[in-house]
Amino acid sequence: MWAAVRRLTGRPQPSARVDGITAETLNEHYARVSSDPQYTASTRKPMTAEAEMPPQCVSEWEAFHMLDTLHPTAAGLDGLPAWFLRVAAPVIYKITANIFNISLSTSTVPRQWKEARIKPIPKVATPMQHSDFRPISVTPILTRMMERVVVREFLYPSFLTSPSSLTFSDQYAFRPTGSTSAAIISLLHTITTLLQSNPFVIVISLDFSKAFDTVRQSTLLAKMAALELPVPVYNWLVDFFREHAHRTMFNGKESTTASISASIIQGSGIGPAAFTVTAADLKPLHPGNSLVKFADDTYLVVPSVNASTRQQEMDNIATWSAANNLKLNVSKSKEIVFQNSRRRILVTPPPPLPDISRENVLKILGVTITNHLSASDHIRRVISDSAKTLYALRVLRCHGMTENGLHAVFRAVVISRLIYASPAWSGFTTATDRQRVDAFLRRSKRCGFCPPEVPDYDQLLEEADDQLFKRILNNPNHTLHQLLPPQSTASQKYNLRRRAHDRQLHEHQGHLIDCNFITRLLYRNSY
Repeated sequence: MWAAVRRLTGRPQPSARVDGITAETLNEHYARVSSDPQYTASTRKPMTAEAEMPPQCVSEWEAFHMLDTLHPTAAGLDGLPAWFLRVAAPVIYKITANIFNISLSTSTVPRQWKEARIKPIPKVATPMQHSDFRPISVTPILTRMMERVVVREFLYPSFLTSPSSLTFSDQYAFRPTGSTSAAIISLLHTITTLLQSNPFVIVISLDFSKAFDTVRQSTLLAKMAALELPVPVYNWLVDFFREHAHRTMFNGKESTTASISASIIQGSGIGPAAFTVTAADLKPLHPGNSLVKFADDTYLVVPSVNASTRQQEMDNIATWSAANNLKLNVSKSKEIVFQNSRRRILVTPPPPLPDISRENVLKILGVTITNHLSASDHIRRVISDSAKTLYALRVLRCHGMTENGLHAVFRAVVISRLIYASPAWSGFTTATDRQRVDAFLRRSKRCGFCPPEVPDYDQLLEEADDQLFKRILNNPNHTLHQLLPPQSTASQKYNLRRRAHDRQLHEHQGHLIDCNFITRLLYRNSY
């Protein structure tokens, strides 16, 4: 069913044959991309008597649970499929736990775990060259399980107590509670706050070419060495990134093995967290400027008082990129100037930077925002894309799909698209925008595609808001918890009315501040 939906919605499908492109040429191309001419092998930390040995981080019960709950996923070069590991869990869970614990205590990664199989996925409908394929690395399932343990038990806790040289508070990807919604909320919160004291705010959307495939491993491990990791765990990471290799499967043929000396090993369990560490030392040069990161999607925020520092900030980012074997693609970077349209006098912003185009509309992690902080264009685009999905649903109904099946597809595709990251941008929509979505939902219900119990759009938005707000309030380690105002002392003295939160309510600071997620939810839950 889902394969039919993907075909009907027009997603690129792999071609049976592409002239001049073979598994061997693709493998050579990926090996060139993931090579570092300045590669240096990282050294292990010495194991001293004071070195803290990690405990048995994987218990037998945890190993059984991981094996027993494996989801269907591609097997690596070891050929062990997920269904076999899941069925054999009662027999092999003790051996698996023992392998994991020995690997960590001896800081050794088996060589079979260091080879990946690449399955190229076309980026476009008709791929013509090697760069038109996205390399998807598939590592052995057992190593992915082991890596997730290292990330969950050691890397994520170290992010909370990071040294001053590394900052994780501006990274909203590959962290617990991180999401695109959190990144957009933080970015819009920063912009609207700066607009209270600045006539305009400049945001530069930065583009890095093949960032995940070219990360310099020596600089990455130097940053990991600064984290509070047990010595055996750090040494395990050093061994993990050493002597990695891959093969490529294309058109039913497999290439020879090629070694790589760069990359965070895409497709691995540790790769996402590793990129978070890579970007942790990228900081703005000047006070008042800030960065918002979501993986390699990085946004530089510069208020008008610091407009003259843009070039210095870009030079600093380019220097950081070169030190980490990354390439800042200036031609694909975009600049947008946000202004408060309700100001009586609008100040003319400075000219754009060389080679960076200035736009009036910017797509931020899939959400379209105009330079006057309006999400109306995003609503129009979402409705247009959803209308195309209705055609696919009509075709599926003609081919015999049941009503329940149509409703499931509509919820999974259309409803998910309509409320994607909605807590971040719904405050910047108008009543007319939301009425247009309601009209689309009513038409979908009449056609029999939308389940009749789906509420109106305002209620869908409120439910998404409330779910995220509760998570932020109840989790002090949430990536957005830092945006909450301090707790109110007056509520302890005067308990006349029970509120959904105990946070202070600031005085009204303007229309834009009221559109922010945090401000909207604080006031909504205070009455």
